[in-house]
Amino acid sequence: MSAKKAAAAGGEIVVQRQLASARGVPSAPSLRAFARAALPKRFGELTIRIVDEDESRALNRDYRGKDKPTNVLSFDGDAAMSAQGVLGDLVICAPVVAREAVEQNKTLREHWAHMVVHGCLHLQGYDHEIEPDARRMEAREIRILKSLGFPDPYQ
Repeated sequence: MSAKKAAAAGGEIVVQRQLASARGVPSAPSLRAFARAALPKRFGELTIRIVDEDESRALNRDYRGKDKPTNVLSFDGDAAMSAQGVLGDLVICAPVVAREAVEQNKTLREHWAHMVVHGCLHLQGYDHEIEPDARRMEAREIRILKSLGFPDPYQ
């Protein structure tokens, strides 16, 4: 049975890690654990693509109209993809995550966990464009990261 069919059958979140940039990237089992914590009632396939700043910038420009690299982008699937067990894709920029970890005085692992959780919440419809939504999303992130043994990423 393929990973996609197994995921659609239930009980598993399948994470496919694609590496276009690999500095300091957590292992596939770690990424899977971070995603599972953020997607506890979901089953399916999640692709996490690790990219460099050029690819992140191009995607952010093309899909969000922002001509700069960003830490994480989330792409949810359409109804047909969802019916096939596809949760969506996360695109995480390794150099941006590494830089932000230093700037925010976090371990690289802490910040990777936060970016995976943050992206997974976006796939579930959470947003942070307006203050009440941002507070709700941040509270959820804090709870999930605490369950993984990480401190509040906003302190």
